[in-house]
Amino acid sequence: SRLRSNMNFDFLNRGAMLAPMAGVTDMPFRVLCHEMGCPMAVSEMVSAKGYLLAPKDNRATRELLSVDERERGAVALQLFGHEPEIMARAAEELTRGGRYALLDINMGCPVPKIVGNGEGSALMKEPVRAAEIVAAVAKASHVPVTVKMRLGFEAGSETYLLLGQLAQESGAQMITLHARTRSQFYEGRADWSAIGKLKRRVSIPVVGNGDVTCWQDALPLTLGQEFSGYASALRRLIRKLEHVRP
Repeated sequence: SRLRSNMNFDFLNRGAMLAPMAGVTDMPFRVLCHEMGCPMAVSEMVSAKGYLLAPKDNRATRELLSVDERERGAVALQLFGHEPEIMARAAEELTRGGRYALLDINMGCPVPKIVGNGEGSALMKEPVRAAEIVAAVAKASHVPVTVKMRLGFEAGSETYLLLGQLAQESGAQMITLHARTRSQFYEGRADWSAIGKLKRRVSIPVVGNGDVTCWQDALPLTLGQEFSGYASALRRLIRKLEHVRP
């Protein structure tokens, strides 16, 4: 099954990953993070259907997909969609050239426009469809496939343990868990105990995400927990910086 069976995830031991953020983790921002020692950075999320329908010379698409030689660490491409065959087609084309180290499937975006199309965190409500997407993408991709998810759609309907297990069985080689539900968006506190529970359920690496804006944030969250690494979105830090712009 292509080269993905021998993926080395040693980057998880070399620092925090840069989590994907729409409108933030473009190529110039990733270059800065790589220069500061980031071992793995994830792109802004890309629509599988939008990519396939866009003209091949579309400037916006080219910029969204661009990777620069100054990016010293690895780069993962994040893809979103809800149709297994469309996701698979886009995955096969986008990973063919070797510019990305991983292909990450978005199952965590809480934005109403995305959720309304049955994509992003809406897939937390449809574990079977989500598993079908992972299986189709894993079969088509030229690089290892990973998944980023949340705890569930809302409190009381957490599906992350089931979906994590299904994702692993369907071919995912790593899971990043944002330890909030979709209904929380980015509010409240991330439940890092859930990340440990997922790690005990699956054998693939589990990366913790949520409330990590610096190493001082990370240390207390790790005490007594089992997981494989961090993914920092820096979202709250960026919000703070926006307030102090001249």
